Amino acid sequence: MTTNDRLYHIGFGRSDLGFLPPAIAFLSGDPERARLIAEDYLKDVRTLSEHRGLNSYLGVLPNGKPVLSATSGMGAPSLSIVVNELVQVGIKTVVRVGTTGSIQPEIQAGSVVISHAALCRQGAAHDIAPMEYPAVADLYLTMALVNAARQLNVDYHVGITASVDSFYEGQERDEISANHSLLPQLRGQTELYRRLHILNYEMECGTLLKMGSVYGFAAGCVCGVIAQRSTGENVILEQKMSAVDNAIRVALQAAQQYGS
Repeated sequence: MTTNDRLYHIGFGRSDLGFLPPAIAFLSGDPERARLIAEDYLKDVRTLSEHRGLNSYLGVLPNGKPVLSATSGMGAPSLSIVVNELVQVGIKTVVRVGTTGSIQPEIQAGSVVISHAALCRQGAAHDIAPMEYPAVADLYLTMALVNAARQLNVDYHVGITASVDSFYEGQERDEISANHSLLPQLRGQTELYRRLHILNYEMECGTLLKMGSVYGFAAGCVCGVIAQRSTGENVILEQKMSAVDNAIRVALQAAQQYGS
């Protein structure tokens, strides 16, 4: 591996990407999901770096298109660093492949949510653009994700995502949290978001979408639903594997068709 253009956090540079460098990256908060995508869904996989636990793999889609499967880490601050460096190595399209908790009763565990926009309550995003700057997904990439879900017969929902900075307090979890003294402004938040037709909670999408608009790359987000917040606070482990598989398959199918 060459080191002269290696970026500090992701641990690789443009020269490590070969003669046909990828333009698309799948971005997962969990390094094991990034590895899973690479090893179980891509071909001709090569590890680029596992520096700082930010695993990155170079692989090929079934149609021959080169792609990256990379780790953002949990939360928007880590994602903002990784995405900045991915853009520096030439990535033009980023699809977040995540997990999420639904706040609408009709969205069941195992399905996927495709975000066309986000309510962005994230500190890192304020360093990218003003608070009122919209967090919107790339229209064509979003439609590619929708079409992929239809083709694969995956149960999907399209709408607005609430992107917040914390898993417990920020998503109004107090029953399973060590903190049972939520700030007053957080109590009732989930019901308010439900009435505003927000579909789900997660922790990275809003900042990614703002970065896409500001930096000039196409950003999209598909998340597998692993919690149903209308009935409880816990992750539904029995549905996690199928939810993640659905999100991955939708992302890969969309990537094969997007821009082709």
